[in-house]
Amino acid sequence: MIMGVLNITPDSFSDGGKYVNTDDAIISAQRMIDEGADIIDIGGESTRPGAKAVSTVDEINRVIPVIEALYHSTDTSISIDTSKPEVMKLAVKAGANMINDVCALSADGALETAAMLNVDVCLMHMQGSPRTMQKNPIYNNVIDDIKDFFSQRIQACVDAGIAEDKIILDPGFGFGKTLDHNLEILKRFNEFKSFGLPLLAGLSRKSMIGALLNDRNVDGRVVGSVTGAIIATQNGADIVRVHDVLETKDALTILGGVS
Repeated sequence: MIMGVLNITPDSFSDGGKYVNTDDAIISAQRMIDEGADIIDIGGESTRPGAKAVSTVDEINRVIPVIEALYHSTDTSISIDTSKPEVMKLAVKAGANMINDVCALSADGALETAAMLNVDVCLMHMQGSPRTMQKNPIYNNVIDDIKDFFSQRIQACVDAGIAEDKIILDPGFGFGKTLDHNLEILKRFNEFKSFGLPLLAGLSRKSMIGALLNDRNVDGRVVGSVTGAIIATQNGADIVRVHDVLETKDALTILGGVS
């Protein structure tokens, strides 16, 4: 499945500022749907390294009108990219049917809120916080450490009343990882299949792609991002979170034709 990224923020690393206007955001979402997106992931707070925190009110004002409009105009699944319980509640009420949380439901009240809302949840691994995560991340073994984290968060979800079949796992490319960590995760991505849960890979246009391409800027990372999505899919990803939906759809169509 393809998850299209829709950042309604002024400061996201790839498309910050492009879709802060509700009408522009809706047009962008519809374009991604036409290009083949199965899910639209809507976020109102940037989680790029060093990003500033956003108030709950500002985040709600950014995302809710877009979710409401999409819910009434399309049957495509809508994901809310947030860590705040208040935003989760209003987003699901507005029409979202998935919570994508970079903090893996660790904020106060997030587990209880997700259990009450009874929608799919994506638990992402992050070392540190967006403000600090790229300051010398260190692991004993990056794969084992992430798997230990997933085990703990899955159990926390189950204990809170979240059905295990509603959980999706995301190892968090670029969230508290060096380039070597990211490459190790991509190479061994299928090891996370041991949980028996769907896996999401989000490496679109990230700095790991730029670094491999000799510090290529964000707009020049499309081919590299699509290649990363293909490798992740071959290694077990069930969902790829991407900025370039049409290009990714084309590549996955060709891959499906020869698989």
